Amino acid sequence: TDGSVITWGSVGSGGDSTSVASALNGAIDVIQIYSNYSAFAALRTDGSVITWGTAGSGGDSTSVASALNGTIDVVQIYSTGRAFAAVRADGSVITWGSSEDGGNSSAVSGQLIDLIGVS
Repeated sequence: TDGSVITWGSVGSGGDSTSVASALNGAIDVIQIYSNYSAFAALRTDGSVITWGTAGSGGDSTSVASALNGTIDVVQIYSTGRAFAAVRADGSVITWGSSEDGGNSSAVSGQLIDLIGVS
């Protein structure tokens, strides 16, 4: 109820969140947690996202961190077996994780923009 997160289980699959513990249990509450086979993504009340777990499955979101924690809030996250997709308040979509599982949407980025009507 206080917006903090406790993790357990396999260390390599997200059971150990010590590397992001200060972000998960800080001044900004977590409102939702999303998972795939071996990584987690936490959506916080300010629209930012914290990830942990297996890097190649989306546990490392540093390549898209500026889009996930920038001026446009994330409102929803979806997952596949080893990737995540975040929908932001402006309708744009950010993906990360395994390219084979949808973590790289660069090939369809134009279609995503056309689909949601963002220019």
